[in-house]
Amino acid sequence: MPQFVFEPVKLPPEAVKLRTEVRAFLGEERAKGSFVPAVGSMVEADEAFSQKLGARGWLGMTWPKQYGGGERSTLERYVVVEELLAAGAPALCHWIAERQSGPQILRHGSERAKAMILPEIAAGRCYFAIGMSEPDTGSDLASVKSRAVKADGGWRITGRKVWTSFAHRAHYIIALVRTSGTPDQRHHGLTQFIVDMKSPGISVRPIYNLYGGHDFNEVTFDDVFVPEDMTVGGEGRGWEMVVSELAYERSGPDRFMSSYPLLVEAIDELGRDPQPMQAAEVGRLVAHLATLRRMSTSIAGMLNDGKSPVTEAALVKDLGTTLEQEIPESVRKILPIEARGLPENSAYSELQQLSQMQCVSYSIRGGTREILRGMIARGLGMR
Repeated sequence: MPQFVFEPVKLPPEAVKLRTEVRAFLGEERAKGSFVPAVGSMVEADEAFSQKLGARGWLGMTWPKQYGGGERSTLERYVVVEELLAAGAPALCHWIAERQSGPQILRHGSERAKAMILPEIAAGRCYFAIGMSEPDTGSDLASVKSRAVKADGGWRITGRKVWTSFAHRAHYIIALVRTSGTPDQRHHGLTQFIVDMKSPGISVRPIYNLYGGHDFNEVTFDDVFVPEDMTVGGEGRGWEMVVSELAYERSGPDRFMSSYPLLVEAIDELGRDPQPMQAAEVGRLVAHLATLRRMSTSIAGMLNDGKSPVTEAALVKDLGTTLEQEIPESVRKILPIEARGLPENSAYSELQQLSQMQCVSYSIRGGTREILRGMIARGLGMR
């Protein structure tokens, strides 16, 4: 029977040195009041902050220099992402573009798309949304109904996407649509398109979260024109592209560190002499984090070697989001006071309240738990 193997990965010296630099930068920015730590990688957006990272060469780090990249290792990029999450930095603007859209365009986009878009992402000036989910399809991406038809010089797209994070501020959206066949043909006839959000015929409707945040959107395409060279991977390879892309989305530290700033503040609130039960619970959570980090860095090493660890990434995402949702509830049990009982300016109070309302979405974004476990079962030869 197949099995998962997460080989240990040792960070190279340049990555260790880089961590010190990034941590110092984030400390300085926080001291200046540039940001207040928040939970989750998909909450706070600051264009100026993303551009500061771009100016330091910390976006698009693994890409070729001709496209604005730094030709550095995946493990060096991992360190930057990890430190941003640990600090609760406002990284939303560039997050999707730098994490998955850019790498997909680099590997499967046209030369015009690469030259036009990648340097802007690396500079922190270009943002992306991902158009996968649709109304009435749940997590079944293969049943998308949005369709593109051939037109002079390109394609015209009609359809809808929902739960589309950051579409209201994105410059582009990578949309999965059907270019041939019917939804019952499942994985055949699907194509991914890079769509300019300024294109005529696009409308964006906000979907507000429980905590009042505007992260999600419904995006409608009404006969939207897309040039021929703005596909990802070419016509009919959409499902293959989606599977490849999700390895980037599901395996990083953002799939188990969204609640990390809350855990740090909770430990500070407990102080240096916690009760045995409190210490045991903190130790359990930290042990889970350490294990997931070992698995996630192993996948980063696989990506660095050019592999596509799709099933391994699904496992990390499933375990990671479970932990992210568990931390707010565990912390509530071990602290003697509720968040609302603390001073209004308490960092713990702010993070706890936001975490409780936000964490319900963690097991949905990037694929639901049921879909992920189906993938894992297939990877193990169990279905």
